Amino acid sequence: MVDKTVTSAAAAVLDIPDSAMIAVGGFGRAGVPIVLIEALLETPAAKLHVVSNNCGVDGWGLGLLLEASRIARVTGSYIGENKELSRQFLNGEVEVELVPQGTLSERLRAGGAGIPAFYTPAGVGTLVAEGGLPLRYDTTGNVSSTSRPKETREFDGRRYLLERGIVADFALVRAWRGDRSGNLVYRKAAQNFNPLCAMAGRITIAEVEEIVEPGELDPDSIHTPGIFVDRVVQVSGS
Repeated sequence: MVDKTVTSAAAAVLDIPDSAMIAVGGFGRAGVPIVLIEALLETPAAKLHVVSNNCGVDGWGLGLLLEASRIARVTGSYIGENKELSRQFLNGEVEVELVPQGTLSERLRAGGAGIPAFYTPAGVGTLVAEGGLPLRYDTTGNVSSTSRPKETREFDGRRYLLERGIVADFALVRAWRGDRSGNLVYRKAAQNFNPLCAMAGRITIAEVEEIVEPGELDPDSIHTPGIFVDRVVQVSGS
């Protein structure tokens, strides 16, 4: 048995480098790996590419990294609750790739399953497929770069577009319980994007409220198998 526990959140994120792509679990305030995010804030890592449903809120979660100007690019579905993200985006300080929420979920799942790309009807006939979505503004408020057109194909008389799977350098997730082998159980709404992000990370780091010994978790209750998890750190519940 490989013991994947780490002594502290600081030790768990210490090797995340500049420009890393990081998939971060959570939805709104549910299931956000806030302890790992705060530990990452204490490292020098900058120019990060964050993949998350939403980039935290002002003053909390990923919003802390954003306020510290540590994020260069955001791939997500919803930015409406974060005024600082909107400000940085419109002032040319950060690049934002908006993705339909179901597509984002499937891109993470596909990346974790070793599927390089897939076809989906979501976004056909819109700028998502045709290109032209603003990715970055300049300092004068003008669009400086836009998304590129995506490949489309017809199946059974319906158009679909090709989306790429996401494989992140690191993934940060939060679980309710985990064992020393990295098997994870999420609680209620905290399940959200966490299992998908855990799959998509080349190195997945989990903060858990309780660590138990291997064999103590009911196999039928495990949401993320330990094969996807590289580091586990215990944090206080919230």
